[in-house]
Amino acid sequence: MDKYSEQAKNVFNFLGTLSKESPKIAEGFSMMHQATSVDGAISGKHKKLMAIGIAIAIRCEGCISLHMKGAIEAGATKDEILETIGVAILMGGGPSITYGNKAHEAMIEMM
Repeated sequence: MDKYSEQAKNVFNFLGTLSKESPKIAEGFSMMHQATSVDGAISGKHKKLMAIGIAIAIRCEGCISLHMKGAIEAGATKDEILETIGVAILMGGGPSITYGNKAHEAMIEMM
């Protein structure tokens, strides 16, 4: 398994561990994640793209991996992801270039 795919799997696996060891926290997070991921005024795909942008700006590599996987599964195109990376770099400044690169690597690996 590749780096970013493995990282996404590890984050997901930890949520399973958390659900056993701290079920109320895991349940609350899971409910919020499900409620915010569905299509509404904004499509689920676009919400995943937003999550990638935020993950880049706040410098969360695990978040990049997990949300990249979700965005691709939701049908995000390479061009949509690249534009998302660009906006995240604009909003996050210079350090976001490093994490934008990580998102680009994750996209290449997972597509």
